[in-house]
Amino acid sequence: MSGKPASSLLRQLGIVSATALVVSNMIGVGIFSVTGYLADDLGSPALVIWIWVIGAVCALAGALVYSELGINFPSSGGEYVYLNEAFGPTWAFMTGWVSFFAGFSAPIAASALAFSDYLGHFFPGLRQENAAFTLGAGYWQVRIGEPQIVACALIAVFTVLNCVGVRRVAGVQNVLTSMKVLVLVSFIGAGFAFGTGSFAHFSEPVARASLAPLPAQFAISLFFIYVSYSGWNAATYVAEELKNPARTLPVALALGTTLVAAIYVGLNVLFIYALPLAEMKGRIAIGAVAATRLFRSDVASLFSAAMALSLMATVNAMITVGPRVYYAMARNGAFFAAAARVDRRWRTPLIAIVCQGVCTVAMTFTPFPALLVYIGFTLNFFAVLSVAALFFFRRRPGWRKLRVVSFGWPLIPGFFLLMGSWITVVGVTQQPAIATAAIVTIATGALVYHFRLVRQRRAER
Repeated sequence: MSGKPASSLLRQLGIVSATALVVSNMIGVGIFSVTGYLADDLGSPALVIWIWVIGAVCALAGALVYSELGINFPSSGGEYVYLNEAFGPTWAFMTGWVSFFAGFSAPIAASALAFSDYLGHFFPGLRQENAAFTLGAGYWQVRIGEPQIVACALIAVFTVLNCVGVRRVAGVQNVLTSMKVLVLVSFIGAGFAFGTGSFAHFSEPVARASLAPLPAQFAISLFFIYVSYSGWNAATYVAEELKNPARTLPVALALGTTLVAAIYVGLNVLFIYALPLAEMKGRIAIGAVAATRLFRSDVASLFSAAMALSLMATVNAMITVGPRVYYAMARNGAFFAAAARVDRRWRTPLIAIVCQGVCTVAMTFTPFPALLVYIGFTLNFFAVLSVAALFFFRRRPGWRKLRVVSFGWPLIPGFFLLMGSWITVVGVTQQPAIATAAIVTIATGALVYHFRLVRQRRAER
C-alpha cells in the first residue's frame, strides 16, 4: 500500500462550474435526433411532450441518488466505484467494459451519424436513408454509403487529434461546447418569436408505425429519452474536486438536470409548433426540418449548420473523455492494463484512444435507432444496479444520508428502480434482438474478467 493520500486534488469547483459540467455532458445527440422516431412510434403530440417530462423526472431521481453515492465515495469512476463497493470487482470491471461499447463508442457513432444527417440539409446524399448499400433487415442491418463515410471521417479526425495531445483540441472543444446551449436557446426564442408555426399541430395525431401496444412502445421509447438525458451523473466524477460536496453535488445535479429538461421540453414544443407529427416521422435531423419550416431558407441553413457544429462538440467531447475513463479504471485495476499506458511523446492514453476509435467506426454501420436502443438498454441496466446499491450502503454505519433522498424514503430510488426495471423487461420482450446484443456485451465482460483473473492467478503461482 502506498503512503500517499487517496486524493491530492483541490476542492475548487463551485455550484456554477459543476452545473455547467452536467449541462454540457447532457446535451448531445438525443435532443437533435430522436423526436422524429418518437412521432413515428407514439403518434400523439401530447405523448411526445410527456415522455420528455417523465424522462426528466427519472433523470432527476437518478441524479439525487448519485449525489448521495458521490459524497460518500468521492473518487473518480462513478458507477465502477459504487458497484465495486457493493457487489465486487467483477461488476466494477463490467462497468468499464460496457462503458467502452455502450457508454462511449456507440454514442460517438450515433452522434457522428446524426452529424452526417444534419449535413444532409445541404447535401441530401448524406442522409441515412440514402445509404448506397443495405445488408440484412430490421435491427440487424448493415448500412454502407456516404453518410457512414462522413461519420467515419469525423471520428477519425478527432481520434487523431486526441492522440497527438489533448491541448490541441481543448480550445476547439471550449468553443463548440459553449455553442450548444447558445444555439438551442436562440433557436427556441427565435422560433416562437419569428417562426411561422401553428399550435394547431398539437391536435393532429398520426397513425403509429409501431405494432407494439402503446404502453410497451412508450417503455421502448424511454430508451431514446434515457440516451438523451444521459450525463446527469457527470458531476459525480469530480466529486472530490467540489467545494462543500454535500451541498454542491445535489444542487449541481438537480439544477443541471432541470435546466436541460426545460431546454428539451421547450425544443420539442417548438418542433411540434413548427410542423405536424406526420411530417417529422422517422426524421433524424429534426432540428433542420423544423428550422426549414419556421424560417426562410438562409436562416434555416444557419441553424442547421450550428446544430451540426454542436454535434461535432459532442463527438469530440466523448472521444476525449472516454479514454480517460478507461485510463482511470485501468490505473485502479478495474480495466485492461493497456488502457493506462501513456504515449511518451504525446502524453496521451494512445492505445485506449485508438481502440475506441476502431470500435466506434465499426458501429457507424449500424442503423441509427438500433444504436440508441442498445445504448439506453445497456446503460440503464448499470444505473439501476447503482441505485439499487444505495439500499445496501444505507445500512453501513457512518453513511452520510442526503435529506432530499431520505424524504419519503424509499420514494426517489424506488421510482427510479421501478421505471428502470419496467423498461428493461419490456425491452427484452419487445426488442429481443437489441436486448440480446446488450446482454451479450454485459456477459462477455464477465467472461473476459473471469479469464483475465484466472490467468493472473496462474501467473502468480
